[in-house]
Amino acid sequence: MPAPLPHEYLPSVPALVVESDDIQDGERLSDLHVFNDWGMTGQNVSPHLRWSGAPAETRSYAVTCYDPDAPTGSGFWHWVLFDLPASVTELPAGAGTAPDFKGLPEGAVHARNDYGIEAYGGAAPPPGAPHRYVFTVHALGVDKLGVDSDASPAVVGFNITANTLARGHVIPHYGV
Repeated sequence: MPAPLPHEYLPSVPALVVESDDIQDGERLSDLHVFNDWGMTGQNVSPHLRWSGAPAETRSYAVTCYDPDAPTGSGFWHWVLFDLPASVTELPAGAGTAPDFKGLPEGAVHARNDYGIEAYGGAAPPPGAPHRYVFTVHALGVDKLGVDSDASPAVVGFNITANTLARGHVIPHYGV
């Protein structure tokens, strides 16, 4: 039985529409979005994301990528980005990719992911069944989350959940 998705046990909120020119729900991630370390040879580029349908009271956004299938007992956070201005409804490919962060809006903050880096970290599952990568956009009712880039994904997630007005996701997969 697959691990639960990260939002199954959170309070219900309205849905955002999340789309991408790079990734599709239920489809395999390309090597462009796969990690380039830990034995992986991908390019580690964060995917393009676009979203719509946020409530009028949205004051900022957060973007996360989580692997619920990682053999850790707690999943694996690949991307934790927050304090995106409410005027931003699209991120280009590479916005989360260090060191350039191409197209990342001013004021946006990366928290360290489970690789220990403040950036997007692509798929890198162990051999076996494919893993799901839950790319989620969260519409938030605050301008700033009140945490910094040193916060753990759990602390950022707590603050995201406490301030979420709506959320949506796209879930591709990847396996080796």
